[in-house]
Parts: sequence; structure tokens; C-alpha cells
Amino acid sequence: MPPDVEAVAEQVFIALADPSRRAILAALASGGPATATDLADRLPITRQAIAKHLALLAEAGLVTAEPGERRRVRYRLHSAPMRVAQQFLAALARDWDGPLAALKDHLDRSAGGSTPTPPDPRRGHHE
Repeated sequence: MPPDVEAVAEQVFIALADPSRRAILAALASGGPATATDLADRLPITRQAIAKHLALLAEAGLVTAEPGERRRVRYRLHSAPMRVAQQFLAALARDWDGPLAALKDHLDRSAGGSTPTPPDPRRGHHE
């Protein structure tokens, strides 16, 4: 996996690790672009804390700042980094599926058939 994909995914995971940041993203997803003050009115978080969280979310690329009227900055969701993180997780899951299935098959064979296991329909085995 390219290092830039891992770096983007890491920043997204760090950003999503905090429940306040997840709440901010959810508020932006449901209510559209908003200022830190707007978000403070909707969430049980101070405006100052929201501003700090928005800075980290912007650094991770999950939100973009747009100048608004009277020098107010509105924040809008930016989904590209989230898609990169999803692709990272999907690739990781694919990498795990094969070895885990092989381990399960090995353990089933090693158990000497004490309890037969039905074939996995996802793997297309018909016995």
C-alpha cells in the first residue's frame, strides 16, 4: 500500500478517534456547512474546543474552511480522505480473509473431524 494512502488513513483514524470530532462531523453531515459558533449552538462543546477540533479535522482534510460573510469562516465536509481510509480498511480486510480462512481450514483438519463444519458459501466449495 502506498505510504501516502497510509498517511491519509492514519490522519483520518486519529481524527475519528475523538467523540467530539465525530459529533462535529455528524453535525456537518446533517446540517451542512457551519461556523464554529453555529456548531457550538448545536453541540454540548464550547466554541473554543470546536475551533481546536475543526483545526485538526481540517489538517486531516476532513473539512475545508470557506470564507463567509463578515469574516466568518464556514466549515464544509470533504469526503475524499474518508474514502481513502475506507479503501485502506477494505484492502486490509482482503489481506486478512485469505490467511484466516486457511488457518480455519487447517485447524478444522487438525481437529480430526470431531465436528464437521459446513462449507463456506462465500468460497464456493461444494462438498
